Amino acid sequence: MGTPTTRSTAAPAAPLPLDDDRRGTLLRLATAGSVDDGKSTLVGRLLFDSKSVLADQLDAVERVSRDRGLETADLALLTDGLRAEREQGITIDVAYRYFATARRSFVLADCPGHVQYTRNTVTGASTADVVVLLVDARKGLLEQTRRHLAVASLLRVPHVVVAVNKIDLVDYAQARYLEVERGVVAAAASLGLADVHTIPVSALVGDNVVDRSDRTPWYDGPSLLELLEELPAGDDPDAESFRFPVQVVIRPQTGMTATADADRFRDYRGYAGQVASGVVRVGDEVVVLPSGRRTTVAGIDTADSLARGEELTEAFAPQSVTLRLTDDVDLARGDLIAAADDAPDVTQDVEGTVAWLGDRPLLPGSRVLLKHTTRTVQAVVRDVVGRLDLDTAELEPAERLELNDIGRVTLRLAAPVAAEEYVVARRTGAFLLVDAQDGGTLAAGMVGDALAAARRPAERPGSYTI
Repeated sequence: MGTPTTRSTAAPAAPLPLDDDRRGTLLRLATAGSVDDGKSTLVGRLLFDSKSVLADQLDAVERVSRDRGLETADLALLTDGLRAEREQGITIDVAYRYFATARRSFVLADCPGHVQYTRNTVTGASTADVVVLLVDARKGLLEQTRRHLAVASLLRVPHVVVAVNKIDLVDYAQARYLEVERGVVAAAASLGLADVHTIPVSALVGDNVVDRSDRTPWYDGPSLLELLEELPAGDDPDAESFRFPVQVVIRPQTGMTATADADRFRDYRGYAGQVASGVVRVGDEVVVLPSGRRTTVAGIDTADSLARGEELTEAFAPQSVTLRLTDDVDLARGDLIAAADDAPDVTQDVEGTVAWLGDRPLLPGSRVLLKHTTRTVQAVVRDVVGRLDLDTAELEPAERLELNDIGRVTLRLAAPVAAEEYVVARRTGAFLLVDAQDGGTLAAGMVGDALAAARRPAERPGSYTI
């Protein structure tokens, strides 16, 4: 990959707008791993070495570190922001941080490692382009490592990077690194994760985090930051089918004071939302689901384009836009506008894989709300098919799902949704199960048999070799 990245004393580069490049320069990544594997320290090292730490933040971290009797700054404190986290020395909530290099901007989710907070890991990894999974070089593969690999596989995260951390505590032994690597790669392969990168690192010292280390001459791959700068972000919108969940209906404005703007918007009707996948252009034929009504895209607007008096000719994921249609179609929040020649089916019966996040067990007959894109419908759990055995990566019979279990369920919905297989479309194949009483999130779900689909690595998106 060329020479190692050089650290710069300049301010971090500002993130480039996604419009400059459909694939964008923004990379969303999440860290995961077991307790005390060094996730927060690694994140702190990335922030510190990329000059993304403000002076007052660093002063505060150094002050707290001195109070604890430490000779150097504890970089984990840069992300462990909750008082409970600082007192316990563990990550509890998902900490989101932004940092940038001259080549790319990053949004990073530092996920907790304790099994109690696996639900937070599912949240942090659900939108990630890359999961950086830390493994302690001394401990090797743990049950929580398998659980996080399973989450990454089920969520179809395009890239998985395994950082074998604390390599300094095993005297930079190549044999130990290779032993851990073999175990992790074998576990990942059993879950369908064939495209896994491994890197020996020391988050505390900085080996192979930003710069390649001369303490690991036997490793000739990139540093962690070099790899993150090279991995492709997201999918190519041109290769995806167009999907647009309607979030807000903008109706004609009446009773407006007579102005030039009032004349422009008095008859304006549009449908606002975020392009979930694909590309749409003015003149494209689309279908509205679940009604099945066909029409044509008459115009595409954003707030900026309207202010300039301009019209867009196309929009692509993940832009937020307003679509104008040729016909006066009966549309509401929760409807889906899709490409007419490649529209998904609508259904009231959904079979899916869920990561159960609720404190109470999931039982057949449970009544919940299902949230799919911008649509929320009532649902009942018809059956719990089984749960994933993390040791064997096989589905075993189960009558219920407990907290942090991953399993398959069948659902009957009160109204149809345009759901697709998660293996085909991450955005329109995902759903949430919500408690109808208090609005709490009970499960993160994936339409279809994601457990079986995860074992088919050839179908996984985003394979990349560096």
